[in-house]
Amino acid sequence: MTEPHAHSLDVKRGAALYVGALIGPGVLLVPALAVDAAGPASILAWAALLVLSAPLAVTFAALGVRHPVAGGVTAYVREGLGDAAAAVTGGLFVAAVFVGGPAVALIGGYYVADLTGSGTPVAAGVGLGMFGVVLAANAFGLRVSSGFQLVLASVLVVVIASAIAVALPSRGGDNWQPFAPHGWWAIGTAANILVWLFVGWEAGAQLAGDFRRPDHDLPRSMALAFGVVTVLYCGLGAATIAVTSDADSRVPLADLIAVGFGHAGRDATAVLAVALTMGTMNVYIAGASKLIASLALEGALPRVLAGDSYRSVPRRPLVLIAVPGVVLLGALVAGFSSTDALIRATSACFIGVYVLALLSAVRILEGATRAMAAFTLALTVVLAGFSSWYLAVPIVAAAAALGVRRSVA
Repeated sequence: MTEPHAHSLDVKRGAALYVGALIGPGVLLVPALAVDAAGPASILAWAALLVLSAPLAVTFAALGVRHPVAGGVTAYVREGLGDAAAAVTGGLFVAAVFVGGPAVALIGGYYVADLTGSGTPVAAGVGLGMFGVVLAANAFGLRVSSGFQLVLASVLVVVIASAIAVALPSRGGDNWQPFAPHGWWAIGTAANILVWLFVGWEAGAQLAGDFRRPDHDLPRSMALAFGVVTVLYCGLGAATIAVTSDADSRVPLADLIAVGFGHAGRDATAVLAVALTMGTMNVYIAGASKLIASLALEGALPRVLAGDSYRSVPRRPLVLIAVPGVVLLGALVAGFSSTDALIRATSACFIGVYVLALLSAVRILEGATRAMAAFTLALTVVLAGFSSWYLAVPIVAAAAALGVRRSVA
């Protein structure tokens, strides 16, 4: 996202930043995984998450307006629950990057494999190469600008809208029967997978101070962004069901584009997928590196990781990010893991972050917004139950964060 100047945001620009924060590489694969999990009934999972997103967005808007703090969601958790909970939140974010980074790389790899007519081993190998390039670029300070990343996200929005516009009129009624081939419980599993596409409402709360009239403009920006995302996601969910339900696709957006634009559109989508995934990885790895260095300075991680925190992208944390990423991608090449597993583990970590943030919101907000935060917390806990054994990932990450914090205190 672009770095706004003081009081530079109006409603439309703020909404654009929110949409850019929400719509990322996940849309290139995750909708098809949801269809795999629940079939056409996955459309109900999209609807349920949109229902959850509304009070979630309102809660973070209230936090941004009434408790404007720097540092993002970790700072909100610290304000309401203390330093230990903030350290756990940071640990969950780091764990999400450890697991999600390779998943994002593999998403781009799948599109390259589709372009070249190759299989999963090639996709994993390409993902490993992309991961290495992004790590090296960050080590040398070559960062994708936030403005360029927002441009990529904007192009992706246009591509999604175009894909929906061409796929639904011609194929919209296909593949809707049987509606729930895996049972109704599978809708919860699909929602758990789709969580990745709804992470981002918390990112804009810290921008409250950049709006000219925060109490007026921030909620309206969120409402406008919510409307745009609702239209896009409902259309994307329906189109993915109609086009890819019987295809077991790993490149669903390319499949949608191919309906109207043929091979040329499919190839162009692959190029966009690579650019978007690498750009997103660059931004998130840089952010994770700075977060790790910040946690080290606060005493939540070993101080050695903050040794070069003065750099725009600290190098020492990059090593910490590289090791699990290379191991996980190597496991994918060897066939010992899957993108589905990495995405579900990442979603479980994000759910953990939201649980802590909402617990804090219940403590520091008042009145109707506090009640809404409590309602959203209850829904999020229900959603967490569908994470199954993937909940072990945030539990282990939380325990590790607390253990490291005690050992370095």
